Amino acid sequence: MSSIKGVFTNWGEAYGRLVETYIDGTWWTVGDYLENVGKGTKRLLVNAYPFIYGGSSSSVFKGSSPKKAGFATATKDIEPRFKD
Repeated sequence: MSSIKGVFTNWGEAYGRLVETYIDGTWWTVGDYLENVGKGTKRLLVNAYPFIYGGSSSSVFKGSSPKKAGFATATKDIEPRFKD
């Protein structure tokens, strides 16, 4: 070993790169998680309070008829299904 000049600095630089990559990756993952939680919360709030968050009740529930409300009724006869 003729020269050990730079051994500690090279090790420190490599360690710094490893830590930086780890921290950057962790924050990237945390950021993605928080972004998805925020989007999910926003969707839940729009569904729960449509008039407060810029929607309307008919736009939230696709396919709902504004003329009819209440319980669903059968349109076909269901008696033959249960006969042997």
